Amino acid sequence: MNLVILDRDGVINYDSDQFIKSPEEWKPLPGSLEAIARLNQADYRVVVATNQSGVGRGLFDMAMLNAIHDKMHKACAQVGARIDAVFYCPHTAESNCHCRKPKSGMLEEIAARYGVSLDDVPAVGDSLRDLQCAAAVGAQPYLVLTGKGAKTQATGGLPEGTIVLPDLAAVVTELI
Repeated sequence: MNLVILDRDGVINYDSDQFIKSPEEWKPLPGSLEAIARLNQADYRVVVATNQSGVGRGLFDMAMLNAIHDKMHKACAQVGARIDAVFYCPHTAESNCHCRKPKSGMLEEIAARYGVSLDDVPAVGDSLRDLQCAAAVGAQPYLVLTGKGAKTQATGGLPEGTIVLPDLAAVVTELI
């Protein structure tokens, strides 16, 4: 099975320092949904792994997070794309949980759910914690320069072997 793991904010949709707190605030990045459709057509399973500390901070509740993800799924469907599953961590950094990236719990759960090794599985993110999480489980980290990606690249300290590309569409072109 071909699998690819995507961060959400800054990779699929525009990010916000104030968090994406409602479906109205969720807006796809140009070309991102079409890139997911291309992955699907190439027989990739597309899974999202996203930190959503806004839940733990009380900025929005689980019903609102589900509504945001419902909008994302519907927007994908409109262009022939499909996200197979969304894994999320609702905790704040202070909770020190195992599922919040850069820790590897969320990706370990994905590996267990799909019964696969994550060795060399593409994991696409725009922040250092996304890349560190990918590297921790042996996945192949991809940094996109959308969202916080350009700032992440400028700050440096990327895991060894990180592939840097302009956006999700460029990652998909590289993969297929």
